[in-house]
Amino acid sequence: MATLPDTAPLARASAELSSRNGRKPLETPSVLPAWLRAQSINLTRHSAALRPFRREEFGASPAAPSEGHIQVVNKLISSLRHGLLKMSKNVAVASAHASRRPTAARLHRVVVHKDRAHKWVRGIEKIWDFYFELFGQRQSMPYGEWLLSCDRIAMDCYQAAYTGLGAARSIPAPPPFAFMRTGFAPSTIRRGIPVRRIGKQLNPFPLIQLPYHRLINPWTLGAVMHETCHNLQSELGLSKAVPHRVALRLLNAHMGRFVASVWTRWNREMFADMGALLLGGPEVLGSLMDVVGRAPSVVFAFSPRGVHPIPYLRTLISVELLRRMGFQDEAKHYESAWKRVYPDPRAGNIPEALLKTFPEACAQAVDAMCYQPYKSLGNKSLAQVIRFQKKDQQMIEEGARRLAAGVDPGIIPERFLVGASRVALNRRLVRPGVIAQNFYKELVRR
Repeated sequence: MATLPDTAPLARASAELSSRNGRKPLETPSVLPAWLRAQSINLTRHSAALRPFRREEFGASPAAPSEGHIQVVNKLISSLRHGLLKMSKNVAVASAHASRRPTAARLHRVVVHKDRAHKWVRGIEKIWDFYFELFGQRQSMPYGEWLLSCDRIAMDCYQAAYTGLGAARSIPAPPPFAFMRTGFAPSTIRRGIPVRRIGKQLNPFPLIQLPYHRLINPWTLGAVMHETCHNLQSELGLSKAVPHRVALRLLNAHMGRFVASVWTRWNREMFADMGALLLGGPEVLGSLMDVVGRAPSVVFAFSPRGVHPIPYLRTLISVELLRRMGFQDEAKHYESAWKRVYPDPRAGNIPEALLKTFPEACAQAVDAMCYQPYKSLGNKSLAQVIRFQKKDQQMIEEGARRLAAGVDPGIIPERFLVGASRVALNRRLVRPGVIAQNFYKELVRR
């Protein structure tokens, strides 16, 4: 049976060596005072480590987060750190009192203050980690440049919407910020809403989450316009007005309460689709079909609580808007292609009432959402605020030829480059890799 070694000789030798060197051996401090002191030190250092960000620590490239993004995040962190520093002081004072006279009550006070403070620390750390990860993505190439390009597309969407208003509105700041995360579908986190990932604090600027597979295929980035329009619906004061208008229109058209309720529930996703199409033109519909073109069991599936239009109908809703925008031939081609892939909508569980009323309900909903004036838009309609015309499509097609040739596409708006890349892909003007390379090269250059 193994026995523990006798450590006494080692201790005597160590003491003898210390005395020869003229030093007394270190005394072992009492456990309790040392532990109490460490609690205060640990918390103080942890609090100090959750410091505000500095812009330069994320690099000096154009892809780095802007000063505006850094400032609003730091404001959020600093407001929470103020409370944490008070808690740290409480722990330090309680530890000092307990060290002088370690009664049960004083020791209890130390651990209670410590526990409260550490819960607060974890909350701030969650926020700090979240934005550190987002900002840190901008340091890696080519990902930083890809995300910067998406920022610029989203900014162009905001500029198009706000300069088209019939009356001035306060300028939103900071602008949207793109980040990459694995997954199938893009998403957004709107400005000013509580976010679970940051402890239900209010998100200080719009975040646009993009999967990697979208970024490597820029002709699918109609998703940036879609997600940006979710934010525009809120910031343009249309979050309540649009669903109210759609519901009222369908009820007045005798579509029935069930049909009206379903279309009203779809309003946010439909608005994002409509806004993206108005911003980017016909090629955005191809990008949408990339998303919703899945197995028939998915495309023909109806969810009673779903906020997205049924995939089969979702494409046809955009076809209706495309027709209203004056692109009748393009609308016809998209509709024909879609119905060839999905010829039998009754193969799923789509309610008969939705299918039967769809042509009329769709026309009414698109008109109510896009072609009627809204007070918050300066008594303009959405289609008047964000205008896409035949001349804009010609610009996109010329941009496609220039992208393919690797020459300067000129003053074409950033959002039109998504359509240009898709035209170049569809017409096989050049290899897909060259399109992607020239697409990002142009957006980063700006």
